[in-house]
Amino acid sequence: MLKTAMLAAAAFGMVLVPVMGHAQSKNPMSDALRASLQRSSGIMVKAAEEMPANKYNFQPTAGSMTFGHLILHIGMANRMSCHMLTGAPAAPKVDLTYTSPKAKLVAQLRESFDYCSKALANFNDSELGAMHPFFGGRKASGATWVLVITEDWADHYSQEAAYLRRNGMLPPTAHHGKP
Repeated sequence: MLKTAMLAAAAFGMVLVPVMGHAQSKNPMSDALRASLQRSSGIMVKAAEEMPANKYNFQPTAGSMTFGHLILHIGMANRMSCHMLTGAPAAPKVDLTYTSPKAKLVAQLRESFDYCSKALANFNDSELGAMHPFFGGRKASGATWVLVITEDWADHYSQEAAYLRRNGMLPPTAHHGKP
């Protein structure tokens, strides 16, 4: 649990710097979540674009997801999480598999971040204490969801980065000063 909290705090810390420089916000957590979404969508889509199409079947170890599976999974997780947190209309069902062409997998990833941008546009800090649907039929607070979502983005990006590095490529955040 401590590791999870530390990971979430680190991921959240990455987005607080730009937010802190502005006038006092009435919704600092929601603004930080949207800033994290903007940063995460940029680097995660770029990582998906950088992996060559012939490496979308790469898996670092037996039992690991292939890169294509990871990209599909991230998009599905985005749609589900942003829907459950905000109650936005469910995103259209994605009819792809992890072996679908790279262009289609990248497009669905980009669309999932667009869906989250729209779903989170009006989310505000007054929702942090409200209970929302969660996994296994349980309920979780909006604050829990904010941490789960930002931790998920950090975790999934680290997976993308590891897959790229295992294939001799630098992830987007390793390109000297260009996130």
